[in-house]
Amino acid sequence: MARILSERDVTILKKSAPECTGLVCAGSGGPYRSILPPLANHYAADLADFWERLERLNDDDLRYLVGLILDGSESLGCVPCGHVEVFLTFVTDRLGRDTALSILQRYESEDGCAR
Repeated sequence: MARILSERDVTILKKSAPECTGLVCAGSGGPYRSILPPLANHYAADLADFWERLERLNDDDLRYLVGLILDGSESLGCVPCGHVEVFLTFVTDRLGRDTALSILQRYESEDGCAR
C-alpha cells in the first residue's frame, strides 16, 4: 500500500540515512513511499552498512517500523532479499523471534524472495 511519508517516517529515514536530503527515488523519480526500500537501495553500501544504519534506530522507532510492516503500510517488496534477512536478524536481536516471524509471514504472503 503506497503512502505519503509522515513526519515520523522522515525522521526515522534521516536518522538511519543522515545524508538523505530529498525524498524522491533516483530510479523512479517518484516520492519515497516507505523507509526500508530507499535505505537498502539508495543509502546502504552493503549488508554490513545496512545493519549499522538499523542500529541508529531506538526500540520505539523499530517497533513503529515493525507496526507499519505488519499493517501493510511499509513495503518490503523492493528490499533485496539479503537486506530482508539482515532486517529479520536485527529484529530478532532487538524485539524477539516472534516479532521477526510475524514480519517473515507477512513478507512471504506478499510473494517475498523465493527461498
